[in-house]
Amino acid sequence: MAEIVNLRMARKAKQRSAAKADAEANRALHGRTKGERAATEAELARIVRNVDGARREKDED
Repeated sequence: MAEIVNLRMARKAKQRSAAKADAEANRALHGRTKGERAATEAELARIVRNVDGARREKDED
């Protein structure tokens, strides 16, 4: 025999799980400390300098 499901409660549970997933994504995106952001920015700058220094031809502006 099939289990009876309250559609209103199922809809709300689905909305809660979607909101929880969104919150988790936002924490991963925005939840870094100032030091972590600075370290990432410095690493990206180092990589860009390294790649630009390894170019065969310089860009002339």
